[in-house]
Amino acid sequence: MSEAKLPLKTFVDLNDVYQSAKFAKPDVFSYLGKDLGLWLESLLTEFGVQDSPFVAGKVHEGAWLTGRVYVAKGAVVEPSAYIQGPCFIGPDAEVRHGAYIRGNVYVGARAVVGHTSEVKGSVLMDDAKAAHFAYVGDSFLGRHVNLGAGTKLANLKLKGDEVRFRSPQTGLPVSSGLRKLGAIMGDNSQTGCNAVLSPGTLMMPGATIMPCVHGHGLIKP
Repeated sequence: MSEAKLPLKTFVDLNDVYQSAKFAKPDVFSYLGKDLGLWLESLLTEFGVQDSPFVAGKVHEGAWLTGRVYVAKGAVVEPSAYIQGPCFIGPDAEVRHGAYIRGNVYVGARAVVGHTSEVKGSVLMDDAKAAHFAYVGDSFLGRHVNLGAGTKLANLKLKGDEVRFRSPQTGLPVSSGLRKLGAIMGDNSQTGCNAVLSPGTLMMPGATIMPCVHGHGLIKP
């Protein structure tokens, strides 16, 4: 459990968000690490998910779902996708051919986990898209975030020690309390194709990383 604090409202406008009331805790770190797992388990219980998948949407033949997985009405899971619970797939979301969801993942309304993209320990808010060849590890993506093809959100330092991030208020380094922490991306932020974000990167709402660029630290619009 992280003791670091980052106000959720700094990164995400919760007005008109699907299930906005479920995001009642005001801190981003309430939806990362072990806290994300606890939050997801509680959410799945509220939706009546037991030990096996609950499907209200469309799961194509050849897709694999295992454990506590909820697929909402209007959501589509394409052939050869693999989803490991706990996982919540919101309404009209897409999990495309060859996608790999590796547990503790929330996919919001109309969000996309695309072809050969891998996601674990992460939140994709409404309309967020990791559409092509992306890796999203232990990250939080706000509304309308778009990851260009081949984007990697790295979550583990080469030394393997605790990840730090830079405070949006002071610019000073802060200990996250987490050994694995990817990127926190605000609403409408985006990356160009083949961009790489180092562990603990913060992108403020509306920020952009250009193609083939290494992003790190605190990135403002």
